[in-house]
Amino acid sequence: MGLKAKSAQDLLLEVFVYVFMASVTVLTIYPFLNVLAISFNDSVDTIRGGITIWPREFTLRNYELIFTFGGLITGFKISVLRTVIGTVAGLISGSMLAFTLSRGDFKARRFISAFLAITMYVSGGLIPGFILIKDLHLINTFAVYILPGLVSAFNVFVIRSFIDGLPFALQESAKLDGANDFTIYWRVILPLCKPALATVALFLAVGQWNSWFDTYLFNGSNESLTTLQYELMKILQSTTTSATNSQDAANMAQRLSQVSPESVKMAITIIVTVPILVVYPFLQRYFVKGMTLGAVKS
Repeated sequence: MGLKAKSAQDLLLEVFVYVFMASVTVLTIYPFLNVLAISFNDSVDTIRGGITIWPREFTLRNYELIFTFGGLITGFKISVLRTVIGTVAGLISGSMLAFTLSRGDFKARRFISAFLAITMYVSGGLIPGFILIKDLHLINTFAVYILPGLVSAFNVFVIRSFIDGLPFALQESAKLDGANDFTIYWRVILPLCKPALATVALFLAVGQWNSWFDTYLFNGSNESLTTLQYELMKILQSTTTSATNSQDAANMAQRLSQVSPESVKMAITIIVTVPILVVYPFLQRYFVKGMTLGAVKS
């Protein structure tokens, strides 16, 4: 029996869907392409406006000028280091707590869950937080980038919700085979939680990579612990500051006067965005369902 030919209404609907999705794709990608084009366009020409998705006068001058600042290399190394360590540490601590809260035999699970939920809506504030960091002697240390955000209530709930959806028979069968709680967590739960862990890892990596305010508060005077975003923030701030006090700031302002603030902003946007765009495809393949099919021991 042959396939039924599509009706005119079905064809019209299909064309509409393709056109609509193509339009959404263009509207989504265009802003990024526009930023990329401006970042590679000559600064003087950019002031004229009218740049779309292709540079009118291609140049690398904007990027060359930004990377002449010495602090960017150190900041890049620290940003990469804090992103990697912060993401791994956040995943391990968050998944451990999530696994504990998912256990029905853990008597304090409701109390701790409620306590974590409260922290999502109520915080101590900036000044108490600064005093706490100071009393813990974390100022001017690399640990200030890792320890304060080691456990996120939102991430814990995301992972716990995924664990709650796994068949409990997995843990029971592992116990029958002689596995302890840590073995169950490490060899059974974590491999099955790859979609949730990939999602949380992306949250943690983006948060660590984009963070600069903690550098400003706690390590602003320590050049060896500066971050890329903090250095780029200082460059961006210099494009809008007419008066400077120090000689270094004056030299920075003099160099930045050779390019337009718009070009500097777009180049900085590309610099901080591209690393995350490179990481994302490696995590995207885990955003799937059905990883526990056939996993229950018969």
